[in-house]
Amino acid sequence: MSGAATNDPSALDPTALALRALAATLGDQRLAERFLSLSGIDPPDLRQRASDSDVLAALLRFLEAHEPDLLAVAEQLEVEPAALVAARHELER
Repeated sequence: MSGAATNDPSALDPTALALRALAATLGDQRLAERFLSLSGIDPPDLRQRASDSDVLAALLRFLEAHEPDLLAVAEQLEVEPAALVAARHELER
């Protein structure tokens, strides 16, 4: 992970971070297909509900369920994996 990674999870807006994670996930065909399949959400519904906190929390739970995916997305976003976990906790409040 680059030295520019954000180490303070509380310093990041959870919705913005989750949206960035969604974009990173959808940018990877394997991850996108798996997320859509496991979540049961279809692409048109995802487009409509992309900023919904329940959908974003589900995406972050999906990433957390497979650590290599969580680490890969965190690295791509230049944040610590804990920031994604903290964002999910905030979105679920």
